[in-house]
Amino acid sequence: MAILLITAAAAAALTGIDQLIKIWAIANLKGQPDRTFLKLGSFDWMHLRYLENRGAAFSMLSGSRSFLIVFPVIMISACFYILHRKGRAHRYLYLALPLVAAGGLGNLIDRIFRGGAVVDYFDFQLCNFAVFNFADVCVTVGVFIMIFGILFLEHELPEAKKLKHAARVPYARLAADAPLAEKLPQAGELPLAGELAAAEELPEAELIAEAEEHPEAEALLLPEETEHAAD
Repeated sequence: MAILLITAAAAAALTGIDQLIKIWAIANLKGQPDRTFLKLGSFDWMHLRYLENRGAAFSMLSGSRSFLIVFPVIMISACFYILHRKGRAHRYLYLALPLVAAGGLGNLIDRIFRGGAVVDYFDFQLCNFAVFNFADVCVTVGVFIMIFGILFLEHELPEAKKLKHAARVPYARLAADAPLAEKLPQAGELPLAGELAAAEELPEAELIAEAEEHPEAEALLLPEETEHAAD
């Protein structure tokens, strides 16, 4: 439960960052010409350009406002449900799904409170690419982490570890098939082990008769056995 609260707090923090950037973009970029944002040498990589997007990430599904409100709600709920059920077995989900949920929530807030328009501001210059925002980056990185985890981090668990308690016991799968002697390898070394085995074969009457021959042993007999011996 604690780790779910931490991941929810992380998603909330990322959503807050997204909204703060959008508030800044509205105040400083709306109605203004493009600004150079990332330039390395002679390469102009990124501009800041204000754009109101009425579609999904990277301007997809433009105009489908109802769907673009309902679908993120389902997606965010699914993210936290999967985290609750599968997070411990697939730890990379604790990183991937909060990113996806934060991105979906950040753009959902825009669609609800900004008339269905999502504020975008990153304009990639090296190719003809859609203007996007921080929330879109979160969704993309989260999906990439999930794909990477599925392809490279998933390993088939040994059959013993699939059992409920077997992972805690070394060689748990083999224990049921092992002979009794192998389960108790030191049993034969116990004191009087051979004598106890032979004692079980003697009838009760012979044991009592032997006890009568040795008076000092009567104190070791149980009360009921003493009565039988007296008779």
